[in-house]
Amino acid sequence: MELMQIKQRFGIIGNSPELNRALEVAAQVAGTDLSVLVTGESGVGKEVIPQIIHQNSPRKHKVYIAVNCGAIPEGTIDSELFGHEKGAFTGATETRKGYFEEADGGTLFLDEVAELPLSTQVRLLRVLQTGEFIKVGSSKVQKTDVRVIAATNINLPAAISRGKFREDLYYRLNTVPINIPPLRGRKEDIHLLFKKFALDFADKYMMPSVRLSPDAQTLLEAYRWPGNIRQLKSVAEQISVLERERQISAEVLGRYIPSDNSEKLPVKTSEAGADYLSDRDIIFKILYQLRLDVDELKSRMDTDAPSSRGSLNPLLISADSVLTKTAEEDEDQYPDTHEQSLQQANSEQIRRVLEKHAGKRKETAAELGISERTLYRKIKELGLNR
Repeated sequence: MELMQIKQRFGIIGNSPELNRALEVAAQVAGTDLSVLVTGESGVGKEVIPQIIHQNSPRKHKVYIAVNCGAIPEGTIDSELFGHEKGAFTGATETRKGYFEEADGGTLFLDEVAELPLSTQVRLLRVLQTGEFIKVGSSKVQKTDVRVIAATNINLPAAISRGKFREDLYYRLNTVPINIPPLRGRKEDIHLLFKKFALDFADKYMMPSVRLSPDAQTLLEAYRWPGNIRQLKSVAEQISVLERERQISAEVLGRYIPSDNSEKLPVKTSEAGADYLSDRDIIFKILYQLRLDVDELKSRMDTDAPSSRGSLNPLLISADSVLTKTAEEDEDQYPDTHEQSLQQANSEQIRRVLEKHAGKRKETAAELGISERTLYRKIKELGLNR
């Protein structure tokens, strides 16, 4: 399939040489059964590569399953991947097929593969080498014919040196490496992507599309975008929804991207993955929305019932006051009087987004700009699972 056809079919925007090379390799390797390892920072769109490979392979009419290894608890990961027998553990009330059995004849995409426990990595290596696996609680060897494509934003050679990832599994997965470049390395594509997202949100929310002034476009392309395409899409959606004016200046755009010179700093990563929003960033995002609510409430009360201003929700008042601080202040410098309000704000925002997506945690994590693992932790910390 031609490169332009691939871009049109899978909605890929951009013309950078590094991106084109990644797409060409994906198309070339599609007709084989070689294992592929897709690497790149969080938010660059690694998940499109396995879809391209599967849809252009002889397996395209078979099952395609995408598994986020970082979102599955360590205690159940073996059962999810390889299945289990009835009675294998507490709660195993019936025999269950795993993803390797379900995807027999098709393609299995293992996202965040670096999150797999070492014991599971041993099982995965055996499947890749022999096509054999054993269900949890069983002694029967089963066969499967699955094309495995893995992805990670972790430096696997570094993880190997720390004893976190098996070297033999790395070489088995890395038969064909494909690297997706970060957005800051595709400056010529940034404005194209923004315009595409702006048009999508204009259609979704039934409003005119926002446009960037020349100075705003310059600012957009100069920013580092540590969260890559995911962050850019989030910014485009916020601007589309919150700004009344459809012509966006650099001053307005600057309200939606950090101004603390973070673009001059290296991207912050961790063993669990790299999310462009830290906990503090999430709080600021929540409080920014709360401040908009405060302004709207104040406006309404000034018009309809000036005497009732004293009944304003203390949480909104607290949010309004916290936002007067500069973004450079660290979390532990916030006054103690705001701690409970910040926790309530975080809890309420997560609860609201969970309800919006009917409890679907993958979509909730994507909208909040955090990983599913981080979302699970916050749900547990805030008691939202009750």
